[in-house]
Amino acid sequence: MALLTPLNILSLAARLKRKPAEHKGNAGKVVLIGGAPGMAGALILAGNACLHLGAGWTILEMLDPASAHADANQPELMVHLATENIHETIIAFQPDVIAIGPGLGRSTFAYLCLQTSLSYPNIPLVVDADALNLISESDELIASLQKRNSDFPGLTVLTPHPGEAAKLLKTTTEVVQANRINAVEELIELTQSIVVLKGQHTLIASPHHQPVQCLDGNPGMGTGGMGDILTGSIAAIAAQGVQHQLDLWQATGIAVELHAKAADSLVSKGVGPIGLTPTETILEMRSLLNKLL
Repeated sequence: MALLTPLNILSLAARLKRKPAEHKGNAGKVVLIGGAPGMAGALILAGNACLHLGAGWTILEMLDPASAHADANQPELMVHLATENIHETIIAFQPDVIAIGPGLGRSTFAYLCLQTSLSYPNIPLVVDADALNLISESDELIASLQKRNSDFPGLTVLTPHPGEAAKLLKTTTEVVQANRINAVEELIELTQSIVVLKGQHTLIASPHHQPVQCLDGNPGMGTGGMGDILTGSIAAIAAQGVQHQLDLWQATGIAVELHAKAADSLVSKGVGPIGLTPTETILEMRSLLNKLL
């Protein structure tokens, strides 16, 4: 069994401190893909987290035509209707990071978006939610993921909850939860990715890093949207890391720890655990991050 140590990486967040002459290009451009009909909120939450955690540009490729418009409550988000020309669109945007999965759905078009994301070279990629479910159902997508990690090691992170992990491993949630360290190691062997196995005491590991454990967090985080904001947060910190010397492993660890500590901070102030929301957690994450700079 692998040695399990606590995650302790927030000291690296100081690298995100900006010099006086920096501009949005130094903070990176993120494209987030998802938001199928009926699930646009998941992508908006991921986008809000990405925006508030410091990405220079946050672009939402929204699959739902009815939701692909400017958000009056968050006009800083650049909302674009995803089309069959998704490959050309991403090339035109020239992102520093892609994140895919929140509200993506499992349609043929969602599959195309994921295959396109997996084939985009040499930038960090965050894969979550229905993107993980699509991979679990497709040998072709597994092969594409493995090829990406062979060509560009250390540039893909998967963020499954136990149910998504079980689908990837062709087992049950109960088996995953009974031996979480074994599950995360099997996911790494299968995918060759950085893996964040969410849940109580979230685990992070990669082909080049032994499993580490986040000891923060509380049951109030067990609500819809919390995983979406983690995806957006990882993407934001990874985008800034391009210019601020943080790799995807480090960016992921910072985001996981900020996410959990923000939830605990809110509970200590009497906000939750019951009724704790992802939107509140985003703002607390921003506050904690800025205190570290």
